[in-house]
Amino acid sequence: MKRIIIIPIKIFLSLLFLSCLLDWPYSYFEFVRFVGMIGFGLLAYDIREINKFWFVLWLSSAVLVNPFFKIALGRELWNVVDVIWAFVLIISIFLGPKEVEI
Repeated sequence: MKRIIIIPIKIFLSLLFLSCLLDWPYSYFEFVRFVGMIGFGLLAYDIREINKFWFVLWLSSAVLVNPFFKIALGRELWNVVDVIWAFVLIISIFLGPKEVEI
């Protein structure tokens, strides 16, 4: 996967998780879980051989957000997790690996 695509994925996921702070129907949160799992899976796959810390972080995030085996944390705790994910995703743009394959 081209590394240049990773930054828009991180920005999109950040906005998606921050939007969860608003009042949406439950189906939206199901959509966020599905897209989040795919997004974190792509991030983990992309970095698997470059940096083990980010790989484990993205893979564990994909497992936590997956829509198939739900982990019930409650709305307030999920809001905290969403904000943390958004922050970490944005920070990872600047602190992540600097390699660019085109």
